[in-house]
Amino acid sequence: MKTYMAVYTGSAEASEKAERKLTDDAARKARDRAGMEAWGKWVDANRDSIVDMGAPLGRTKRVGPEGISDTRNELAAYTVVRAESHEAAAKLFVNHPHFTIFPGEAVEIMECLPIPGAPA
Repeated sequence: MKTYMAVYTGSAEASEKAERKLTDDAARKARDRAGMEAWGKWVDANRDSIVDMGAPLGRTKRVGPEGISDTRNELAAYTVVRAESHEAAAKLFVNHPHFTIFPGEAVEIMECLPIPGAPA
């Protein structure tokens, strides 16, 4: 089994567009309840594959040769899973509530590779 990091993505524009559609607070709360229920069902269905549930991601700082700065990206959250293949890991996220209910745009899955020369 290999380990994969899934990064949930979504732009500020997509979120704002979704929020404009739900002008009613009750409708927004209903969507959030339905989304969290669906996410819980996804977790239950994939519990054996989940290594780390991960978490939502907050504001971003960038550190480079020029110092520290504020920056923006489309990273919203992450989860770590194990699967037999990259394709199998990706299939875990087909029809995920992140983008079928919530205004997220996609889930990107990448293999966590071993560090060269590190002990196994």
